[in-house]
Amino acid sequence: MTEPSPVRRWAGLAALVIALLTVGLDLMILNVALPTLAGDLSASTTQLQWIVNAYTLVFAALMLPAGGLGDRYGRKKLLLAGLSAFVAASAWAAFSGTADSLIAARAVMGIGAAVIVPLSLGILPVLFPPEQRRRAIAVWVGALGVGLPLGPIVGGWLLQQFWWGSVFLINIPLGALALIAATVLLPESRDPAAPPLDQRGIATSVLGIAALVYGIIQGPEDGWSHPGVLAAIGAGILLLAAFWYAERRTAHPLIDLRLFTNPFFTWPTLAATAGTFTLVGALFVVPQYLQILGVHSAFGTGIRLVPLIVAILVAASAVDKIVTRIGAKAPMVAGLAIAAAGFALYSAITPGSTYAFTATCLAVIGLGAGLALAPAVDAVMATLPEHRAAAGSGLLMAIRQIGAAFSVAILGTVLNATYTRDLAPDLQGLPEPVAQAARDNIAGAYAAARRIGGTPGDSLADAAAHAFTQAMSGVFLTSAVISAALAVLIAARLPARSPDTPARPAEASAINSVRESP
Repeated sequence: MTEPSPVRRWAGLAALVIALLTVGLDLMILNVALPTLAGDLSASTTQLQWIVNAYTLVFAALMLPAGGLGDRYGRKKLLLAGLSAFVAASAWAAFSGTADSLIAARAVMGIGAAVIVPLSLGILPVLFPPEQRRRAIAVWVGALGVGLPLGPIVGGWLLQQFWWGSVFLINIPLGALALIAATVLLPESRDPAAPPLDQRGIATSVLGIAALVYGIIQGPEDGWSHPGVLAAIGAGILLLAAFWYAERRTAHPLIDLRLFTNPFFTWPTLAATAGTFTLVGALFVVPQYLQILGVHSAFGTGIRLVPLIVAILVAASAVDKIVTRIGAKAPMVAGLAIAAAGFALYSAITPGSTYAFTATCLAVIGLGAGLALAPAVDAVMATLPEHRAAAGSGLLMAIRQIGAAFSVAILGTVLNATYTRDLAPDLQGLPEPVAQAARDNIAGAYAAARRIGGTPGDSLADAAAHAFTQAMSGVFLTSAVISAALAVLIAARLPARSPDTPARPAEASAINSVRESP
């Protein structure tokens, strides 16, 4: 067994960071291009939604089996396949001539991303010894987290300089660089005593997660009482219940459900999911506020998210020393509490709030998110035997992605419900087409206000701005309550840990894990 040299370890991590940045960017970069796509591809509203959602749906559904397949067939081998699929699909997306072709390309990109994310995390315990793993995971968390707010910045700049396909072409040099570096620098690792594939587990988990996420995506659009939405969510729950039942009784499960009886797995997983839920929620509403009420371009909006990026990086860089001294529990609790304080502060927003107020709130939220996420992911990985690292990371990331889908659906519903409720009194007496446009969203309200002009237009714009900031307050208060509640629960329920993260079971590593030089 040949161990990677220290230089090769960190160079290999750099390759994984490039791959993660590409995936993180792609989760948000497309949002700023949707108006352009609507015109250039003559895409309908439904097609625009599925250009985004095809990626999200496939990404969430396939992460769990991707991790297990990596443990069985080789983590590096599958990671390279995922990177290749992602790069090829990005080229396809960039030169798609129709909306339907772009939707199909986005689905293939989702397959690649579903492989890249859990496998890149699952490789870290192979690449780094326990004493260095925490720092590597902090870098991994920072790379994935920073990619989200970076998306609007990069996307906005590309759209100002080039055509819409450039938001996909940017993936090709980054992905190709990651592919070459991973080929040269990463060691292969797998479980040579891998059990037979749990085909029933793979089928029920993929179909269950896909149905559940589909229902969550369509809920805000079609209405939560729509028969199709209820059927999808119900089918998803039933399939996941069947998955749970089958996994408890099969000799070779896709995942070991006993992980959920371990508080050092369950509570950090919840912390990481809550952090993702609230961070994605903030990135859902804040760009709309900056772009529409603040009248900033897509690029200008992205630049104004920089305080969030910097705060995540600062917090993630400090986590290693903090966890080494006092363990993972304290920074997780403190991070969630700080994020809750940031959201509570941001709930005081009004139409007259300055950007300095937004920047301060984003910095506090980013600091809390960065402080909570890195130790949470490290704590989860510390509970996994090395031979099942990729499968366990796939489980963690699948749960986080479901949390992200719930975030947009639930917080989007809170935003829309509060907005339409507060705006309703101000729509009386307006022509129905104007009122309907204003009800649809804040962008429609501002467009309608410009069309009618004069005092009625100014009054509608003011009322819409007030209603939207009130709706933002509702979203931020919901996020604050979730973060604070979980901070309290983790403080009360997660047992204290020693400063040193427990090593994985030595016998599992010795028997089941093999490392080979590339």
